[in-house]
Amino acid sequence: MSANYHLFEVFGIELEYMLVDTTTMNVSPKVAELLTAKNGVLIDDIENGAIGWSNELVAHVVEIKTNGPTDELNSLAETFHQNICEINNLLKSLNSKLLGTACHPLMNPFEETKLWQHGSNEIYELYNQIFDCKGHGWSNLQSMHINLPFYDDEEFEKLHAAIRIVLPILPGLCASSPILDGKITGFKDSRLEQYKTNQKEIPVIAGKVIPEQVFSKEAYEKGIYTPIQKAIEPFNEDGILDYHFVNSRGAIARFDRDAIEIRVIDIQECPKADIAIAVFVIEVLKLLVSNLFTDLNSQKDWHQNELSYILDSCIKYGENYEITNFGYLEELGLGDHCLVQDVWKHLYEQTKNNIAPHYREAIEIILNKGTLSTRIETALQHDFSEENIKKVYLNLGECLTQNILFDI
Repeated sequence: MSANYHLFEVFGIELEYMLVDTTTMNVSPKVAELLTAKNGVLIDDIENGAIGWSNELVAHVVEIKTNGPTDELNSLAETFHQNICEINNLLKSLNSKLLGTACHPLMNPFEETKLWQHGSNEIYELYNQIFDCKGHGWSNLQSMHINLPFYDDEEFEKLHAAIRIVLPILPGLCASSPILDGKITGFKDSRLEQYKTNQKEIPVIAGKVIPEQVFSKEAYEKGIYTPIQKAIEPFNEDGILDYHFVNSRGAIARFDRDAIEIRVIDIQECPKADIAIAVFVIEVLKLLVSNLFTDLNSQKDWHQNELSYILDSCIKYGENYEITNFGYLEELGLGDHCLVQDVWKHLYEQTKNNIAPHYREAIEIILNKGTLSTRIETALQHDFSEENIKKVYLNLGECLTQNILFDI
């Protein structure tokens, strides 16, 4: 993305998937073999028409993403699904396949983690030295990133203010990680709960996950990038870490491409669900930027601590968290305490006419039957045996194969 694009003209979507063994459902660290099978020789990034494929920190996670900015979202879920089918076909000979959701429910990250060992892996090695990346918060998490452009400081101000308001309630729409180590964790969004503290050795990198009240490039540099730069200096003698790159807030400004990247969204069971959520979130942001409910100054006035409290509660309770902060609800056009699920239903009524029918179908399943975390818990019926967990997640794998939602 570049400064040629104004608000909501184009979008960038990134989806992360884990590879699992077809027989055992254990994580399968064979992304290098997958990329080699596709390209003939191993490279970190492959262009496959409108979609790109690339490696991630760990050897069992592959990212597929729009190959540059796109203004076509209505057909994007199908385009992603075509690539998933191609990847699964290539993985057959490796006795592996893709699986959605944000966390593998049975992975032991301390025994099964294999870092990416190829290409430009120096930064991964340094991260491992600093943070010890053999934990759920590093090696067992898959998410969707939404990249949204801004043209100048004025547009950045509006977009960053709107995104900060929406971030806290996203787990109530998108949580898909209720299980770690074969047990219900008590958090609808276990991925984000782990993510919050996975860089505790240098806490300024992620901050409160909700970005600070900075609404210009200069303010962002002073308020976020400069503290990160100073904090990583003792670990960065060789200059491998770029302080722009290591910023791990829930939404990060990328001034190199004039975009903000939203990072708090769990990957779902299929691209239809992911892109439906992306479209919905984009439409809600349009409402906030247009000041339908409150003005820009009101949106900017929220301190990250206030918003982080709501986020933390939503990470734990998901759509069932009851928001009692009337001021926050006013930012979203509501006047009384209500469940996060009802907030999203209200926002859906405001935006659904701008959403394509096939995505409306997906959103309505989520709003009426719960986040994917809730639907997974319901399907398990309090039976957390390894056999039953595998059965439910194999059904989720079929949802990915067919590009349909997990509807119980």
